[in-house]
Amino acid sequence: MLFALFYVIAIAVLVLHFTGFLARHNLEWLVLALAVAVFPAVIYL
Repeated sequence: MLFALFYVIAIAVLVLHFTGFLARHNLEWLVLALAVAVFPAVIYL
């Protein structure tokens, strides 16, 4: 359940990033937070 929720949030952040919404509202740090959240899973797998 949390895994699916994480994917939904990740997709939403990426869509907002590529549409320019995050840059306009000074929320680009969300992309970095997403990368930090994914990093441990990449190392583990």
